[in-house]
Amino acid sequence: MIEPGLNELGPPVDWQGGAVDCARCSRQALLAQDRCRIGQACVEDRYAKRIDRFFFWNPALAKDYLAHPYFEVRAVAAKYVDVFHLPQLTHDPDETVRWSAALRLPPKQLRALVNDPHREVRIRVASRLDPHDLGSMAADPDYYVRLVVARRLPESLLTRMMRDEDAEVRHMVAVRIGDAWLPAMSRDDDSAVRCEVAKRMKPGQLHLLLDDPDWRVRYEVASRAESRHVQRLVDDPDELVRDAARQRLQESAAGVGRLAQQNQTCHPF
Repeated sequence: MIEPGLNELGPPVDWQGGAVDCARCSRQALLAQDRCRIGQACVEDRYAKRIDRFFFWNPALAKDYLAHPYFEVRAVAAKYVDVFHLPQLTHDPDETVRWSAALRLPPKQLRALVNDPHREVRIRVASRLDPHDLGSMAADPDYYVRLVVARRLPESLLTRMMRDEDAEVRHMVAVRIGDAWLPAMSRDDDSAVRCEVAKRMKPGQLHLLLDDPDWRVRYEVASRAESRHVQRLVDDPDELVRDAARQRLQESAAGVGRLAQQNQTCHPF
């Protein structure tokens, strides 16, 4: 009986659009062993789900199909073949096959796909490559590849991406880069990047953002900067920033008053 999900794919046809004929199949001996089934598990079918079921039932045969003329067969075979046969697929003419191989290739052998012409393959490579080997991908032409790199690159190497042309990539850098480099990103062109920088900066660094054009950045400054710098924001054009600055100064003054009172209590003379 054909499973509903597979039956919805339509009648069995091969990758060239012809009818699937078990009598002409080189694997027809598998029928008697119930290791293949037309419309459900068939390597001659055009649909990847049915091809996948065939290799799921017969994983040892995957290596025999790595040069099959239909790319879906090669791509699915890459899921089941032993890893020793995967490197040959890094040169496959179809990106789907190379992408499938990239899912399972050992990290060292992934380096062969670092400059793959297709972005989806490079994204997969950037997701799996050893972080210390990602340096060459920091300048990838595709922004999303660089974003994945920025998520995984060792913190010590992130400085090379501080001036990336894409704001989303720079934002990820701002999330992860070491504290010492945050001041260097405080003049970023993108306000979201500066907001992230402000959230992570230490109070003693926040004065660098006192005159930021974005009220959200100044609000962060007013909320956490050292009190001596907050005074400049009590007349800020934005009401929320003014309120935050004034409240901060009031709390600071109250804290100083309590400290003075405690000192008098401890030293009455």
